[in-house]
Amino acid sequence: MKAVAKTIRTALLAATTALIGIGTPALAKDAAVEVKIDAAQTGPVIDRHIFGQFAEHLGSGIYGGLWVGKDSPIPNVRGIRSDVVGALKALKVPNVRWPGGCFADEYHWRDGIGPADKRRVQINTNWGGVPESNAFGTHEFMDFAEMIGADAYISVNIGSGTAAEASAWIEYMTAETGATTLAKERAANGHPNPWKVPILGLGNENWGCGGAMSATHYVEEMKRFANFTRNFNPAQREGAARMKRIAVGWDSDKLDYTEEVMKAWKDHVYSWDIEGVSLHKYTTGGWPPHLPATGFGNEEYAIAIADTLTMDSLITRQSATMDKYDPEKKLMIAVDEWGAWLAPTPGSNPGFLQQQNSMRDGVLTALNVNIFARHADRVKIANIAQMINVLQAMILTDGSKMVLTPTYHVFRMYVPFQDAQTTPVTFDAGKYVNGKHTLPSVDAMAAKDKAGQVWVSLVNVDPEAGTSVTIPGFRTASGEVLTAPKADSVNTFAAPSVVSPKAIAGKASGKGVTITLPPHSVAVVKVSN
Repeated sequence: MKAVAKTIRTALLAATTALIGIGTPALAKDAAVEVKIDAAQTGPVIDRHIFGQFAEHLGSGIYGGLWVGKDSPIPNVRGIRSDVVGALKALKVPNVRWPGGCFADEYHWRDGIGPADKRRVQINTNWGGVPESNAFGTHEFMDFAEMIGADAYISVNIGSGTAAEASAWIEYMTAETGATTLAKERAANGHPNPWKVPILGLGNENWGCGGAMSATHYVEEMKRFANFTRNFNPAQREGAARMKRIAVGWDSDKLDYTEEVMKAWKDHVYSWDIEGVSLHKYTTGGWPPHLPATGFGNEEYAIAIADTLTMDSLITRQSATMDKYDPEKKLMIAVDEWGAWLAPTPGSNPGFLQQQNSMRDGVLTALNVNIFARHADRVKIANIAQMINVLQAMILTDGSKMVLTPTYHVFRMYVPFQDAQTTPVTFDAGKYVNGKHTLPSVDAMAAKDKAGQVWVSLVNVDPEAGTSVTIPGFRTASGEVLTAPKADSVNTFAAPSVVSPKAIAGKASGKGVTITLPPHSVAVVKVSN
Protein backbone atom coordinates (compact mmCIF):
# COMPACT_ATOMS: atom_id res chain seq x y z
CA MET A 1 0.00 0.00 0.00
CA LYS A 2 2.95 2.38 0.45
CA ALA A 3 3.60 2.41 -3.26
CA VAL A 4 -0.06 3.02 -3.95
CA ALA A 5 -0.26 5.81 -1.38
CA LYS A 6 2.45 7.75 -3.19
CA THR A 7 0.28 8.01 -6.28
CA ILE A 8 -2.84 9.47 -4.71
CA ARG A 9 -3.71 12.84 -3.32
CA THR A 10 -5.28 12.17 0.03
CA ALA A 11 -5.23 9.63 2.81
CA LEU A 12 -8.98 9.25 2.39
CA LEU A 13 -8.62 8.02 -1.19
CA ALA A 14 -5.86 5.64 -0.11
CA ALA A 15 -8.05 4.18 2.63
CA THR A 16 -10.98 3.72 0.28
CA THR A 17 -8.75 2.09 -2.30
CA ALA A 18 -7.56 -0.39 0.29
CA LEU A 19 -11.14 -1.10 1.32
CA ILE A 20 -12.40 -1.90 -2.15
CA GLY A 21 -9.30 -3.84 -3.10
CA ILE A 22 -8.50 -2.35 -6.49
CA GLY A 23 -5.21 -1.46 -8.12
CA THR A 24 -3.63 1.97 -8.42
CA PRO A 25 -6.36 4.52 -9.20
CA ALA A 26 -6.15 7.64 -11.26
CA LEU A 27 -6.08 10.90 -9.37
CA ALA A 28 -9.39 11.92 -7.85
CA LYS A 29 -11.01 15.15 -8.95
CA ASP A 30 -10.62 18.04 -6.54
CA ALA A 31 -14.29 18.79 -5.87
CA ALA A 32 -16.75 16.21 -4.64
CA VAL A 33 -20.02 15.79 -6.54
CA GLU A 34 -23.02 16.49 -4.30
CA VAL A 35 -25.91 14.08 -4.80
CA LYS A 36 -29.05 15.27 -3.02
CA ILE A 37 -31.72 12.67 -2.25
CA ASP A 38 -35.21 13.69 -1.16
CA ALA A 39 -35.97 10.50 0.74
CA ALA A 40 -39.27 11.90 2.04
CA GLN A 41 -40.67 11.84 -1.49
CA THR A 42 -41.33 8.78 -3.61
CA GLY A 43 -42.16 8.32 -7.26
CA PRO A 44 -43.11 5.41 -9.53
CA VAL A 45 -42.06 1.88 -8.66
CA ILE A 46 -39.06 0.46 -10.51
CA ASP A 47 -40.77 -2.62 -11.86
CA ARG A 48 -38.66 -5.71 -11.25
CA HIS A 49 -39.38 -6.77 -14.83
CA ILE A 50 -36.91 -4.19 -16.17
CA PHE A 51 -34.26 -6.70 -15.09
CA GLY A 52 -35.57 -9.31 -17.54
CA GLN A 53 -33.37 -11.59 -19.63
CA PHE A 54 -33.46 -12.77 -23.23
CA ALA A 55 -32.64 -16.27 -24.49
CA GLU A 56 -32.80 -16.74 -28.25
CA HIS A 57 -31.86 -19.78 -30.34
CA LEU A 58 -28.67 -18.05 -31.43
CA GLY A 59 -25.10 -19.31 -31.33
CA SER A 60 -24.39 -21.07 -28.04
CA GLY A 61 -26.93 -19.05 -26.10
CA ILE A 62 -29.18 -22.09 -25.69
CA TYR A 63 -27.16 -25.13 -26.76
CA GLY A 64 -24.02 -25.35 -24.63
CA GLY A 65 -24.84 -22.23 -22.68
CA LEU A 66 -28.10 -23.30 -21.10
CA TRP A 67 -28.95 -26.73 -22.43
CA VAL A 68 -26.43 -29.59 -22.44
CA GLY A 69 -28.83 -32.54 -22.56
CA LYS A 70 -29.71 -35.08 -19.91
CA ASP A 71 -26.77 -37.37 -20.75
CA SER A 72 -24.09 -34.67 -20.57
CA PRO A 73 -21.17 -35.08 -18.15
CA ILE A 74 -21.66 -31.40 -17.31
CA PRO A 75 -23.75 -31.28 -14.10
CA ASN A 76 -27.36 -30.70 -15.09
CA VAL A 77 -30.95 -31.15 -14.04
CA ARG A 78 -33.09 -32.60 -16.84
CA GLY A 79 -30.53 -31.31 -19.36
CA ILE A 80 -30.28 -27.76 -17.99
CA ARG A 81 -26.88 -26.66 -16.64
CA SER A 82 -26.80 -26.57 -12.84
CA ASP A 83 -24.05 -23.90 -12.64
CA VAL A 84 -26.00 -21.53 -14.89
CA VAL A 85 -29.21 -22.04 -12.92
CA GLY A 86 -27.39 -21.31 -9.66
CA ALA A 87 -25.85 -18.13 -11.03
CA LEU A 88 -29.13 -16.83 -12.46
CA LYS A 89 -31.09 -17.51 -9.28
CA ALA A 90 -28.83 -15.01 -7.50
CA LEU A 91 -30.09 -12.33 -9.90
CA LYS A 92 -33.75 -12.97 -9.00
CA VAL A 93 -34.49 -12.97 -12.74
CA PRO A 94 -38.08 -11.71 -13.15
CA ASN A 95 -38.73 -12.91 -16.71
CA VAL A 96 -37.03 -14.53 -19.70
CA ARG A 97 -38.01 -13.70 -23.28
CA TRP A 98 -37.99 -16.74 -25.61
CA PRO A 99 -37.60 -18.14 -28.33
CA GLY A 100 -36.47 -14.88 -29.97
CA GLY A 101 -35.80 -12.41 -31.53
CA CYS A 102 -35.66 -13.03 -35.24
CA PHE A 103 -35.77 -16.76 -34.53
CA ALA A 104 -39.26 -16.37 -33.03
CA ASP A 105 -40.82 -15.46 -36.36
CA GLU A 106 -39.58 -18.69 -37.91
CA TYR A 107 -40.37 -20.83 -34.87
CA HIS A 108 -43.17 -23.38 -35.04
CA TRP A 109 -43.87 -24.67 -31.58
CA ARG A 110 -44.88 -28.19 -32.60
CA ASP A 111 -41.32 -28.76 -33.83
CA GLY A 112 -40.17 -28.53 -30.20
CA ILE A 113 -42.51 -30.91 -28.32
CA GLY A 114 -42.71 -34.66 -27.95
CA PRO A 115 -39.86 -37.21 -28.00
CA ALA A 116 -36.53 -35.52 -28.72
CA ASP A 117 -35.57 -38.02 -31.44
CA LYS A 118 -38.79 -37.26 -33.33
CA ARG A 119 -38.39 -33.49 -33.38
CA ARG A 120 -37.73 -31.65 -36.60
CA VAL A 121 -34.15 -30.69 -37.39
CA GLN A 122 -33.95 -27.49 -39.42
CA ILE A 123 -31.46 -24.83 -40.42
CA ASN A 124 -31.28 -21.68 -38.33
CA THR A 125 -31.35 -19.28 -41.26
CA ASN A 126 -31.17 -16.18 -39.09
CA TRP A 127 -28.12 -17.06 -37.02
CA GLY A 128 -25.11 -18.78 -38.53
CA GLY A 129 -26.83 -21.21 -40.91
CA VAL A 130 -26.34 -24.10 -38.48
CA PRO A 131 -28.69 -27.00 -37.68
CA GLU A 132 -31.38 -26.41 -35.06
CA SER A 133 -32.36 -29.65 -33.33
CA ASN A 134 -35.39 -28.28 -31.46
CA ALA A 135 -34.18 -30.32 -28.48
CA PHE A 136 -34.90 -27.24 -26.36
CA GLY A 137 -38.60 -26.54 -26.78
CA THR A 138 -41.64 -25.49 -24.78
CA HIS A 139 -41.31 -28.05 -21.97
CA GLU A 140 -37.59 -27.46 -21.58
CA PHE A 141 -37.96 -23.68 -21.53
CA MET A 142 -40.78 -23.73 -19.01
CA ASP A 143 -38.78 -26.13 -16.85
CA PHE A 144 -35.81 -23.73 -16.97
CA ALA A 145 -37.98 -20.69 -16.13
CA GLU A 146 -39.40 -22.52 -13.11
CA MET A 147 -35.90 -23.52 -11.97
CA ILE A 148 -34.72 -19.91 -11.78
CA GLY A 149 -38.06 -18.53 -10.57
CA ALA A 150 -38.70 -16.41 -13.68
CA ASP A 151 -41.88 -15.60 -15.58
CA ALA A 152 -42.17 -16.77 -19.17
CA TYR A 153 -42.18 -14.04 -21.83
CA ILE A 154 -43.27 -15.92 -24.95
CA SER A 155 -42.87 -14.37 -28.41
CA VAL A 156 -45.36 -15.80 -30.90
CA ASN A 157 -44.69 -16.16 -34.60
CA ILE A 158 -46.51 -13.48 -36.59
CA GLY A 159 -43.93 -13.36 -39.41
CA SER A 160 -44.26 -16.87 -40.84
CA GLY A 161 -46.94 -18.33 -38.58
CA THR A 162 -50.70 -18.06 -38.26
CA ALA A 163 -53.06 -16.82 -35.60
CA ALA A 164 -54.42 -20.37 -35.31
CA GLU A 165 -50.93 -21.71 -34.60
CA ALA A 166 -50.27 -19.07 -31.93
CA SER A 167 -53.69 -19.65 -30.39
CA ALA A 168 -53.08 -23.40 -30.19
CA TRP A 169 -49.65 -22.86 -28.59
CA ILE A 170 -51.05 -20.68 -25.81
CA GLU A 171 -53.88 -23.16 -25.28
CA TYR A 172 -51.35 -26.00 -25.12
CA MET A 173 -49.47 -24.18 -22.38
CA THR A 174 -52.34 -22.72 -20.35
CA ALA A 175 -55.47 -24.88 -20.72
CA GLU A 176 -56.67 -26.49 -17.49
CA THR A 177 -55.68 -30.08 -16.79
CA GLY A 178 -57.57 -32.44 -19.07
CA ALA A 179 -59.92 -29.70 -20.28
CA THR A 180 -59.02 -29.83 -23.98
CA THR A 181 -57.32 -32.10 -26.47
CA LEU A 182 -54.22 -29.89 -26.34
CA ALA A 183 -54.17 -30.02 -22.54
CA LYS A 184 -54.25 -33.81 -22.75
CA GLU A 185 -51.41 -33.73 -25.27
CA ARG A 186 -49.39 -31.55 -22.91
CA ALA A 187 -50.00 -34.08 -20.12
CA ALA A 188 -48.93 -36.94 -22.40
CA ASN A 189 -45.70 -35.03 -22.99
CA GLY A 190 -45.03 -34.84 -19.25
CA HIS A 191 -46.79 -31.79 -17.80
CA PRO A 192 -50.43 -32.29 -16.76
CA ASN A 193 -50.88 -28.93 -15.01
CA PRO A 194 -51.17 -25.68 -16.96
CA TRP A 195 -48.30 -23.22 -17.04
CA LYS A 196 -48.62 -19.49 -16.61
CA VAL A 197 -47.69 -17.21 -19.50
CA PRO A 198 -47.57 -13.76 -17.90
CA ILE A 199 -46.13 -11.90 -20.93
CA LEU A 200 -46.82 -12.44 -24.62
CA GLY A 201 -44.91 -10.78 -27.45
CA LEU A 202 -47.04 -10.22 -30.56
CA GLY A 203 -44.27 -10.72 -33.10
CA ASN A 204 -40.74 -9.34 -33.20
CA GLU A 205 -39.29 -6.59 -35.37
CA ASN A 206 -41.92 -7.23 -38.01
CA TRP A 207 -40.63 -4.15 -39.79
CA GLY A 208 -37.46 -6.21 -40.50
CA CYS A 209 -36.64 -9.87 -39.91
CA GLY A 210 -40.21 -10.54 -38.78
CA GLY A 211 -41.66 -10.10 -42.26
CA ALA A 212 -40.73 -6.60 -43.51
CA MET A 213 -44.31 -5.44 -42.94
CA SER A 214 -45.52 -1.89 -43.21
CA ALA A 215 -46.82 -0.43 -39.96
CA THR A 216 -50.43 -0.54 -41.14
CA HIS A 217 -50.14 -4.17 -42.27
CA TYR A 218 -48.55 -5.18 -38.98
CA VAL A 219 -51.36 -3.56 -37.00
CA GLU A 220 -53.97 -5.60 -38.86
CA GLU A 221 -52.02 -8.80 -38.18
CA MET A 222 -51.37 -7.83 -34.56
CA LYS A 223 -55.07 -7.25 -33.91
CA ARG A 224 -55.94 -10.73 -35.18
CA PHE A 225 -53.27 -12.36 -33.04
CA ALA A 226 -54.25 -10.32 -29.98
CA ASN A 227 -57.85 -11.42 -30.51
CA PHE A 228 -57.23 -15.14 -30.87
CA THR A 229 -54.27 -15.86 -28.57
CA ARG A 230 -56.28 -16.44 -25.40
CA ASN A 231 -54.81 -17.44 -22.06
CA PHE A 232 -56.85 -20.31 -20.56
CA ASN A 233 -55.13 -20.50 -17.19
CA PRO A 234 -57.82 -19.63 -14.61
CA ALA A 235 -55.24 -17.74 -12.56
CA GLN A 236 -54.55 -15.35 -15.47
CA ARG A 237 -57.97 -14.30 -16.70
CA GLU A 238 -58.69 -11.19 -14.67
CA GLY A 239 -57.09 -8.10 -13.16
CA ALA A 240 -53.38 -7.59 -12.57
CA ALA A 241 -52.62 -11.28 -13.20
CA ARG A 242 -53.97 -11.14 -16.75
CA MET A 243 -51.46 -11.92 -19.50
CA LYS A 244 -49.64 -8.78 -20.75
CA ARG A 245 -49.54 -8.53 -24.55
CA ILE A 246 -46.70 -6.51 -26.10
CA ALA A 247 -47.04 -5.10 -29.61
CA VAL A 248 -44.05 -4.24 -31.81
CA GLY A 249 -43.01 -0.59 -31.71
CA TRP A 250 -39.87 1.41 -32.43
CA ASP A 251 -38.15 0.76 -35.78
CA SER A 252 -34.54 1.99 -35.66
CA ASP A 253 -35.15 5.74 -35.83
CA LYS A 254 -38.81 5.63 -36.86
CA LEU A 255 -41.99 5.83 -34.82
CA ASP A 256 -44.46 4.71 -37.49
CA TYR A 257 -45.10 1.35 -35.80
CA THR A 258 -45.69 2.99 -32.42
CA GLU A 259 -47.95 5.61 -34.00
CA GLU A 260 -50.10 3.08 -35.86
CA VAL A 261 -50.31 0.68 -32.90
CA MET A 262 -51.37 3.44 -30.52
CA LYS A 263 -53.86 4.90 -32.99
CA ALA A 264 -55.50 1.49 -33.37
CA TRP A 265 -55.48 0.86 -29.61
CA LYS A 266 -57.15 4.17 -28.78
CA ASP A 267 -60.31 3.13 -30.63
CA HIS A 268 -59.98 -0.64 -30.25
CA VAL A 269 -63.06 -2.83 -30.07
CA TYR A 270 -63.82 -5.26 -27.23
CA SER A 271 -62.35 -8.34 -28.93
CA TRP A 272 -58.68 -7.35 -28.73
CA ASP A 273 -56.38 -5.40 -26.47
CA ILE A 274 -52.71 -4.93 -25.63
CA GLU A 275 -50.82 -3.84 -22.54
CA GLY A 276 -47.59 -2.51 -24.01
CA VAL A 277 -45.45 -1.50 -26.98
CA SER A 278 -41.84 -2.57 -27.49
CA LEU A 279 -38.70 -0.53 -28.09
CA HIS A 280 -35.38 -2.02 -29.25
CA LYS A 281 -32.10 -0.16 -28.86
CA TYR A 282 -28.58 -1.55 -29.17
CA THR A 283 -25.36 0.24 -28.29
CA THR A 284 -23.28 -0.11 -31.44
CA GLY A 285 -21.49 3.18 -32.02
CA GLY A 286 -22.87 3.06 -35.57
CA TRP A 287 -24.20 0.37 -37.90
CA PRO A 288 -22.99 -2.23 -38.67
CA PRO A 289 -21.63 -3.09 -35.21
CA HIS A 290 -17.89 -2.58 -35.30
CA LEU A 291 -16.60 -1.37 -31.94
CA PRO A 292 -14.08 -3.82 -30.47
CA ALA A 293 -15.11 -5.63 -27.30
CA THR A 294 -11.53 -5.60 -25.97
CA GLY A 295 -8.34 -3.65 -26.60
CA PHE A 296 -10.18 -0.36 -27.03
CA GLY A 297 -9.02 3.08 -25.94
CA ASN A 298 -10.77 6.03 -24.31
CA GLU A 299 -12.13 7.31 -27.63
CA GLU A 300 -13.94 4.04 -28.36
CA TYR A 301 -15.07 3.95 -24.74
CA ALA A 302 -16.60 7.42 -25.17
CA ILE A 303 -18.29 6.46 -28.45
CA ALA A 304 -20.03 3.52 -26.80
CA ILE A 305 -21.14 5.48 -23.73
CA ALA A 306 -22.42 8.38 -25.85
CA ASP A 307 -24.45 5.93 -27.95
CA THR A 308 -25.90 4.14 -24.93
CA LEU A 309 -27.04 7.42 -23.37
CA THR A 310 -29.33 8.06 -26.36
CA MET A 311 -31.63 5.46 -24.79
CA ASP A 312 -33.08 8.31 -22.73
CA SER A 313 -34.15 10.37 -25.74
CA LEU A 314 -35.58 7.32 -27.52
CA ILE A 315 -37.79 6.47 -24.55
CA THR A 316 -38.80 10.12 -24.29
CA ARG A 317 -39.79 10.21 -27.95
CA GLN A 318 -41.74 6.96 -27.81
CA SER A 319 -43.45 8.08 -24.59
CA ALA A 320 -44.49 11.33 -26.24
CA THR A 321 -46.08 9.43 -29.13
CA MET A 322 -47.90 7.13 -26.72
CA ASP A 323 -49.03 10.10 -24.61
CA LYS A 324 -51.02 11.45 -27.56
CA TYR A 325 -53.30 8.42 -27.43
CA ASP A 326 -52.77 7.28 -23.84
CA PRO A 327 -52.25 10.28 -21.53
CA GLU A 328 -53.14 8.14 -18.52
CA LYS A 329 -50.20 5.84 -19.29
CA LYS A 330 -52.23 2.66 -19.25
CA LEU A 331 -49.85 1.01 -21.73
CA MET A 332 -46.22 0.28 -20.90
CA ILE A 333 -43.01 0.48 -22.87
CA ALA A 334 -41.16 -2.85 -23.02
CA VAL A 335 -37.50 -2.30 -23.93
CA ASP A 336 -37.30 -5.99 -24.68
CA GLU A 337 -34.00 -5.87 -26.58
CA TRP A 338 -31.15 -3.69 -25.39
CA GLY A 339 -27.41 -3.91 -24.76
CA ALA A 340 -24.03 -3.66 -26.45
CA TRP A 341 -23.71 -5.14 -29.93
CA LEU A 342 -20.00 -5.14 -30.71
CA ALA A 343 -17.65 -6.68 -33.27
CA PRO A 344 -17.73 -10.48 -32.95
CA THR A 345 -14.92 -12.34 -31.23
CA PRO A 346 -12.18 -12.99 -33.85
CA GLY A 347 -12.38 -16.53 -35.21
CA SER A 348 -15.97 -17.09 -34.11
CA ASN A 349 -18.94 -17.63 -36.42
CA PRO A 350 -20.07 -14.02 -37.01
CA GLY A 351 -23.67 -15.21 -37.00
CA PHE A 352 -23.28 -16.35 -33.38
CA LEU A 353 -22.86 -12.74 -32.14
CA GLN A 354 -20.22 -13.83 -29.65
CA GLN A 355 -18.35 -11.04 -27.86
CA GLN A 356 -16.37 -10.46 -24.68
CA ASN A 357 -17.78 -8.37 -21.85
CA SER A 358 -15.68 -5.64 -20.26
CA MET A 359 -15.87 -3.09 -17.47
CA ARG A 360 -17.22 -0.69 -20.11
CA ASP A 361 -20.22 -3.03 -20.45
CA GLY A 362 -20.73 -2.83 -16.69
CA VAL A 363 -20.84 0.97 -16.87
CA LEU A 364 -23.30 1.07 -19.76
CA THR A 365 -25.49 -1.52 -17.99
CA ALA A 366 -25.83 0.75 -14.98
CA LEU A 367 -26.49 3.81 -17.15
CA ASN A 368 -29.29 2.05 -19.03
CA VAL A 369 -30.97 0.69 -15.91
CA ASN A 370 -30.81 4.15 -14.34
CA ILE A 371 -32.51 5.54 -17.45
CA PHE A 372 -35.25 2.92 -17.19
CA ALA A 373 -35.76 3.88 -13.54
CA ARG A 374 -36.17 7.55 -14.50
CA HIS A 375 -38.89 6.48 -16.92
CA ALA A 376 -40.53 4.08 -14.46
CA ASP A 377 -43.93 5.60 -15.22
CA ARG A 378 -43.79 4.02 -18.70
CA VAL A 379 -40.97 1.46 -18.77
CA LYS A 380 -42.20 -1.68 -17.03
CA ILE A 381 -40.32 -4.42 -18.88
CA ALA A 382 -36.79 -4.61 -20.29
CA ASN A 383 -34.78 -7.57 -21.56
CA ILE A 384 -31.03 -7.36 -22.02
CA ALA A 385 -29.65 -9.12 -25.07
CA GLN A 386 -28.70 -11.73 -24.21
CA MET A 387 -28.41 -14.06 -21.25
CA ILE A 388 -25.57 -16.46 -22.10
CA ASN A 389 -22.73 -16.36 -24.68
CA VAL A 390 -24.51 -13.92 -27.00
CA LEU A 391 -24.00 -10.14 -27.25
CA GLN A 392 -23.91 -8.49 -23.79
CA ALA A 393 -24.21 -11.71 -21.84
CA MET A 394 -24.52 -12.33 -18.11
CA ILE A 395 -22.56 -15.57 -18.37
CA LEU A 396 -19.96 -17.08 -20.70
CA THR A 397 -19.46 -20.84 -21.00
CA ASP A 398 -17.01 -23.14 -22.73
CA GLY A 399 -17.74 -26.81 -22.23
CA SER A 400 -17.90 -27.37 -18.49
CA LYS A 401 -16.36 -23.96 -17.73
CA MET A 402 -18.42 -20.91 -16.73
CA VAL A 403 -17.50 -17.31 -15.96
CA LEU A 404 -19.59 -14.37 -14.76
CA THR A 405 -19.28 -11.11 -16.67
CA PRO A 406 -19.18 -7.50 -15.42
CA THR A 407 -22.76 -7.16 -16.67
CA TYR A 408 -23.80 -10.05 -14.44
CA HIS A 409 -22.24 -8.35 -11.43
CA VAL A 410 -24.11 -5.09 -12.05
CA PHE A 411 -27.41 -6.97 -12.31
CA ARG A 412 -26.66 -8.76 -9.04
CA MET A 413 -25.69 -5.50 -7.31
CA TYR A 414 -28.94 -3.88 -8.51
CA VAL A 415 -31.25 -6.53 -7.00
CA PRO A 416 -32.31 -4.14 -4.16
CA PHE A 417 -33.86 -1.84 -6.78
CA GLN A 418 -36.38 -4.47 -7.90
CA ASP A 419 -39.86 -3.12 -7.06
CA ALA A 420 -38.36 -0.25 -5.05
CA GLN A 421 -39.89 3.23 -5.29
CA THR A 422 -37.87 5.95 -6.96
CA THR A 423 -36.88 8.94 -4.86
CA PRO A 424 -35.94 12.33 -6.34
CA VAL A 425 -32.21 12.86 -6.93
CA THR A 426 -30.46 16.06 -7.99
CA PHE A 427 -26.77 16.47 -8.81
CA ASP A 428 -24.36 18.25 -11.13
CA ALA A 429 -23.16 15.48 -13.42
CA GLY A 430 -20.04 17.35 -14.52
CA LYS A 431 -18.33 16.58 -17.82
CA TYR A 432 -15.93 14.07 -19.24
CA VAL A 433 -14.67 15.22 -22.65
CA ASN A 434 -12.94 13.03 -25.19
CA GLY A 435 -12.57 14.59 -28.62
CA LYS A 436 -16.03 15.45 -29.93
CA HIS A 437 -17.75 13.46 -27.20
CA THR A 438 -18.90 15.21 -24.04
CA LEU A 439 -20.32 12.81 -21.46
CA PRO A 440 -21.70 13.26 -17.96
CA SER A 441 -18.88 12.53 -15.56
CA VAL A 442 -21.16 10.84 -13.02
CA ASP A 443 -24.67 9.41 -12.83
CA ALA A 444 -26.88 8.67 -9.83
CA MET A 445 -30.24 7.08 -9.07
CA ALA A 446 -31.96 6.36 -5.75
CA ALA A 447 -34.91 4.33 -4.56
CA LYS A 448 -36.55 3.18 -1.34
CA ASP A 449 -37.29 -0.52 -0.87
CA LYS A 450 -40.38 -1.93 0.81
CA ALA A 451 -38.65 -1.89 4.19
CA GLY A 452 -37.92 1.83 3.84
CA GLN A 453 -34.20 1.42 3.18
CA VAL A 454 -32.74 3.95 0.73
CA TRP A 455 -30.43 2.54 -1.96
CA VAL A 456 -28.26 4.62 -4.26
CA SER A 457 -26.59 3.80 -7.57
CA LEU A 458 -23.47 5.84 -8.30
CA VAL A 459 -21.65 5.60 -11.64
CA ASN A 460 -18.32 7.22 -12.35
CA VAL A 461 -18.36 7.40 -16.14
CA ASP A 462 -14.92 8.98 -16.36
CA PRO A 463 -12.39 6.29 -17.41
CA GLU A 464 -9.41 8.41 -16.44
CA ALA A 465 -10.03 9.86 -12.98
CA GLY A 466 -11.66 8.86 -9.73
CA THR A 467 -14.12 11.15 -7.99
CA SER A 468 -15.84 11.66 -4.66
CA VAL A 469 -19.59 11.84 -4.11
CA THR A 470 -21.10 13.46 -1.05
CA ILE A 471 -24.70 12.67 -0.07
CA PRO A 472 -26.06 15.29 2.36
CA GLY A 473 -28.47 14.23 5.10
CA PHE A 474 -26.98 10.77 5.62
CA ARG A 475 -24.25 9.54 7.97
CA THR A 476 -23.45 6.06 6.69
CA ALA A 477 -23.09 4.43 3.30
CA SER A 478 -22.08 0.84 2.63
CA GLY A 479 -22.34 -1.53 -0.26
CA GLU A 480 -20.35 -2.71 -3.25
CA VAL A 481 -18.37 -1.18 -6.07
CA LEU A 482 -17.47 -2.73 -9.41
CA THR A 483 -14.35 -1.52 -11.15
CA ALA A 484 -11.22 -2.88 -12.79
CA PRO A 485 -7.64 -1.95 -13.65
CA LYS A 486 -8.78 -0.75 -17.09
CA ALA A 487 -12.06 0.01 -18.80
CA ASP A 488 -11.42 -2.89 -21.20
CA SER A 489 -10.62 -5.40 -18.42
CA VAL A 490 -12.56 -8.65 -18.75
CA ASN A 491 -13.13 -11.86 -16.84
CA THR A 492 -11.83 -15.03 -18.46
CA PHE A 493 -12.01 -18.71 -17.59
CA ALA A 494 -8.37 -18.49 -16.48
CA ALA A 495 -8.86 -15.22 -14.55
CA PRO A 496 -12.55 -15.03 -13.57
CA SER A 497 -12.30 -12.29 -10.92
CA VAL A 498 -10.47 -9.45 -12.66
CA VAL A 499 -13.75 -7.52 -12.64
CA SER A 500 -15.67 -8.37 -9.50
CA PRO A 501 -17.50 -6.37 -6.80
CA LYS A 502 -15.69 -5.31 -3.65
CA ALA A 503 -16.97 -3.77 -0.43
CA ILE A 504 -17.14 0.01 -0.23
CA ALA A 505 -18.07 2.38 2.58
CA GLY A 506 -18.50 6.11 2.97
CA LYS A 507 -17.00 8.51 5.48
CA ALA A 508 -19.21 10.82 7.54
CA SER A 509 -18.57 14.54 7.83
CA GLY A 510 -20.51 17.68 8.57
CA LYS A 511 -21.59 17.75 4.94
CA GLY A 512 -23.04 14.21 4.93
CA VAL A 513 -21.44 10.97 3.85
CA THR A 514 -18.72 10.88 1.20
CA ILE A 515 -17.96 7.93 -1.08
CA THR A 516 -14.84 7.79 -3.22
CA LEU A 517 -15.31 6.16 -6.62
CA PRO A 518 -12.51 4.81 -8.81
CA PRO A 519 -12.51 5.53 -12.56
CA HIS A 520 -15.02 3.63 -14.73
CA SER A 521 -16.91 2.24 -11.75
CA VAL A 522 -20.41 1.34 -10.59
CA ALA A 523 -21.38 1.42 -6.92
CA VAL A 524 -24.60 0.45 -5.17
CA VAL A 525 -24.82 1.50 -1.53
CA LYS A 526 -27.46 1.70 1.16
CA VAL A 527 -27.46 5.00 3.05
CA SER A 528 -28.74 5.74 6.54
CA ASN A 529 -28.83 8.60 9.00
